[in-house]
Amino acid sequence: MKYLCLIYETEAPPLDMAHYIQEHIDYDAQLRARGQLVEAEALQPAETATTVRMRRGRLSVTDGPFAETSEQLGGFYLVEAGSEDEALRIAAGIPSARNGSIELRPILSFGPGPEGPR
Repeated sequence: MKYLCLIYETEAPPLDMAHYIQEHIDYDAQLRARGQLVEAEALQPAETATTVRMRRGRLSVTDGPFAETSEQLGGFYLVEAGSEDEALRIAAGIPSARNGSIELRPILSFGPGPEGPR
């Protein structure tokens, strides 16, 4: 089953950015080698975000993220795991879990396959 690991952290850069990036690269490689990483990406800073809403047929576009919080969505890992426990272990291994938080969400598929009907 596929799980989305949403990475939330403050936008303050880590003290050793090169080491932080290398940790993510190394973890990505470990997950890929085990066939568990589907995709992983970092996001541009929250200041580049745009929030889109449709209310009563009217489009509303707002600069910035949906919520003002100290932690912002910084990236994601889309992983393949045999169980929720396995997905939790994968999420706990993401380097950002040490100073931010990882929101783990199972993917709801609308197609044929192990995740559900299409």
